[in-house]
Amino acid sequence: WELPDASTLTDAHAPASLLKLWYRELYEPLIPDALYGACIAAGGDFAACTRAIQRLPAINRLVLTYLISFLQQFTAPEVVSQTKMDSANLAMVFAPNCLRCMSSDPRIILENARKEMTFLKTLITNLDTSHVQDLL
Repeated sequence: WELPDASTLTDAHAPASLLKLWYRELYEPLIPDALYGACIAAGGDFAACTRAIQRLPAINRLVLTYLISFLQQFTAPEVVSQTKMDSANLAMVFAPNCLRCMSSDPRIILENARKEMTFLKTLITNLDTSHVQDLL
């Protein structure tokens, strides 16, 4: 398997789609079903979000923190002015790939989608990820 030369990449949507696909296709979501309720209940309460992610298995917590750190790079004003992808839009795109609602009721799925986005936006906006690079 050979990686293409990244300097020839002209479509940013391709690697972004692959990243989302990788998270979405994980056998178990990054945030396991057992913690789904705590995460959507945390909403915009950063302390509650922090308590929820502290309950994640260590590898899930590390991967989630790294993902949040990566997404935070795109929230810089000079990037947002070009991409229009602020923290709310990033949360909207990535939340379904990190959290999976187990209900088949469309009303619950829609209601929870907003809560999933709020949870992820709270992390993107507030989580201190300065230590992530030291862990890798």
